[in-house]
Amino acid sequence: MLDRLQSLADRYEKLSELLCDPDVASDSKKLRDYSKEQSDLQPAYEAYSEYRTVMEELDAAKAMLGEKLDDEMRDMVKMEIEELSQRQTELEEKTRILLLPKDPNDDKNVIVEIRGAAGGDEAALFASDLYRMYTRFADTQGWRVELMDANTNDLGGFKEVIFMINGRGAYSKMKYESGAHRVQRIPTTESGGRIHTSTSTVAVMPEAEELDIEILDKDIRVDTFCSSGAGGQSVNTTKSAVRVTHIPTGIVATCQDGKSQNSNKEKALQVLRARISDMMRQEEEAKYAGERKSKVGTGDRSERIRTYNFPQSRVTDHRIGLTLHRLDSVMNGEIEDIISALSIAEQAELLEKGE
Repeated sequence: MLDRLQSLADRYEKLSELLCDPDVASDSKKLRDYSKEQSDLQPAYEAYSEYRTVMEELDAAKAMLGEKLDDEMRDMVKMEIEELSQRQTELEEKTRILLLPKDPNDDKNVIVEIRGAAGGDEAALFASDLYRMYTRFADTQGWRVELMDANTNDLGGFKEVIFMINGRGAYSKMKYESGAHRVQRIPTTESGGRIHTSTSTVAVMPEAEELDIEILDKDIRVDTFCSSGAGGQSVNTTKSAVRVTHIPTGIVATCQDGKSQNSNKEKALQVLRARISDMMRQEEEAKYAGERKSKVGTGDRSERIRTYNFPQSRVTDHRIGLTLHRLDSVMNGEIEDIISALSIAEQAELLEKGE
């Protein structure tokens, strides 16, 4: 581990030199790439720098015990050794986590798809609650949410809603949300006061850039149609909505949120690229499912991952057995504790596997 950390530190310091080079400063691509690489290395570099300082101080303190000291000074040195040893252990654990393989998609924007599943209108209403929860969470992270497509029911719920979250690190946190979300509550339409169980599914996909997924014009069919739902005066009067079909895979993406046909086409292509990339990733992961499937990662979307029980104000994440009794705050976007717990559980799993 120390060899890897030293190699990382050497690279970090080399990048500092490169970023001061006038040739690099005048090359926007190199400047961007080197700056990002150094930013990614910085947490591990700083932890390793502190680790080396702690080890030097620890060696010096242990050497002092061999000298002639009065009792008071000896007790102080022993206390310092104990504190430094504890910090050494903490830093070793921290650096082990920082050296774990990083998901190459972690820094990317995400496209999120929420669909009402089992439960009819109640599932659609819960889908809109989840959309609100994620937009509130995005606000707390300083991310920007862009609605891409929506299909509503008569009660204002979402049969389907697709949106993009723009912000660094969006995928690193949102990736744990893929799966089936179950709600238990009394629907507003229920006159008998009975608790119903409904589900909505969430799919989180990293944004795929044009360089990642090339879509040729000959491989797509573009259809236009009149928008439906909210959208201003152009709704149902101009063919601004766009449906793009990827002929080789049969994957379809639509967008009708904007008034401009060109804007809707570009958004639909963004969704299409993400879906194609996600399909390819899932196919690749399926080959190694037996040995590499993570208990807390971005697993099967049909898997029930979380239950929201309104009568008991309880949220339970079934992957790690976490239960919180503050449903109101969770539905208001305060899901950082859940995501942090899932991230820690995944790190522990990777450490156990020795990856």
